[in-house]
Amino acid sequence: MIQHDAQRLIADTAGLVVTGSLASGLGEGAYFTKLDWVVRGFEEKLGFRPYPGTFNLTMAGAAWQQIRVELVRAAGIALPPHPGNCGAKCFRLLVEERHAGVLIIPDVADYPEDKFEIVAPVELRPRLAVVDGEKVRVRLLPE
Repeated sequence: MIQHDAQRLIADTAGLVVTGSLASGLGEGAYFTKLDWVVRGFEEKLGFRPYPGTFNLTMAGAAWQQIRVELVRAAGIALPPHPGNCGAKCFRLLVEERHAGVLIIPDVADYPEDKFEIVAPVELRPRLAVVDGEKVRVRLLPE
């Protein structure tokens, strides 16, 4: 059962499990995750060097909408903006209970509400052997 207080669930050691459909991105994540200031931010704040690119899920449903609202309200782990770029916040997670990474929510007004963008230290697609449209489970972890 999905509860409405996502902040409390994220803080719970059991975590919050969500499922989305794998989707190709626009290729902007690969550029963004290679920028020196982004790499430094990930190393300093999150403890890993990001793989150049993101792993994107498409989320749907009323339960996801409520969780997203709570995630946007939650503090997360802040990645401050660099001049001319946006900042973001991150939430630690496990993909399919095997691979650590973070959900990244850029501080952009028109960021798609159904997009769940993951940054990880490894390339996730080949490690999980998944293709667009397949369902992927993610567990959000406590901060």
